[in-house]
Amino acid sequence: MSHHELDARRLLCPMPVIKTQNQVNTLQQGDTLTVICTDPGALNDIPAWCRINGHAVLETREEGHEVRVTLEIGEPSIAL
Repeated sequence: MSHHELDARRLLCPMPVIKTQNQVNTLQQGDTLTVICTDPGALNDIPAWCRINGHAVLETREEGHEVRVTLEIGEPSIAL
């Protein structure tokens, strides 16, 4: 299990979520990812995406003008 960071600064909705999805697709179950954004909507959008897709949100926080969301990759979804 490893930790990764995704720089999604200066991207507006829906790009932080799309970039997060793309990065998550390259990771393994149990890996963690911290997404760093400047779009304040990501504070709600990324956790909502995680709930829908079976990933755990470990932490959300605001640091100045940046939002950080750390998530743990869940089981891969099975396409039907």
